[in-house]
Amino acid sequence: MKMPRLVATDLDGTALRSDGTLSPRTVAAFARVEETGAVLVLVTGRPPRWMWDVAAASGHRGLAVCANGALIYDLHSEQVVESHVIGVDVLREVVAQLRANVPDLTFSVEYEGGFAHESDFRSGSLDGATGSGLRVSGGTLTARPCVKLLAQHPSMAPDPLHELVDRLVGRLVTVTHSSRRALMEMSALGVTKATALARVARRYGVAPEEAVAFGDMPNDLPMLGWAGRSYAVANAHPDVLAAVGEVTSANDDDGVALVLENLYR
Repeated sequence: MKMPRLVATDLDGTALRSDGTLSPRTVAAFARVEETGAVLVLVTGRPPRWMWDVAAASGHRGLAVCANGALIYDLHSEQVVESHVIGVDVLREVVAQLRANVPDLTFSVEYEGGFAHESDFRSGSLDGATGSGLRVSGGTLTARPCVKLLAQHPSMAPDPLHELVDRLVGRLVTVTHSSRRALMEMSALGVTKATALARVARRYGVAPEEAVAFGDMPNDLPMLGWAGRSYAVANAHPDVLAAVGEVTSANDDDGVALVLENLYR
């Protein structure tokens, strides 16, 4: 493969170490990518409010595809430049279908600039740097469009929950998950990391075969399938390891940087 013209990498569990940091080696590899004139795209389920530390650590390099493809975020200016939302009617129908068929689910919604959640939703690290978010009732939760709907179950395993949620509402939204928790992430129908990445690539005149991508979880699969060359990190979900032909070292061993150092000598 010739030197790629675009590098797309997931963050959590892939380019970031388990403590949530970018290693100096990975920062240097990202800098090398941009120095060669290639496009660097950080492709993540994170919302923009979680990107400040990453933007600062990486020197505000590149673009970010956030919220699993719903938002495109310029890391140089820290501005959202494109968004794709779930409309109110769809949002209400999805929540109603899931409430009727999956007991004990609780919900949260992501907006461009914050989030809201039901009182029983365990927000945890979703709070980010912006506080605990807005606690709302079910009716308020679905009162305006959002970029991502999250549904959490207290006891189910994530993979069976994903299969169930996708069967119930997959005709209305795109369902995926990106953690070891029973936390489903839903975007507008057809919106994935791959669709957003493809739009970014077209802006720069880059074809899929000129791109390399890195990931670790099921929400990365569309992106990994889009890119001409794809790598899973060694700590990836079994479905990702099965789908991707090439495997690099684990995130804590700077697997992404290792590949980039070889590609951009």
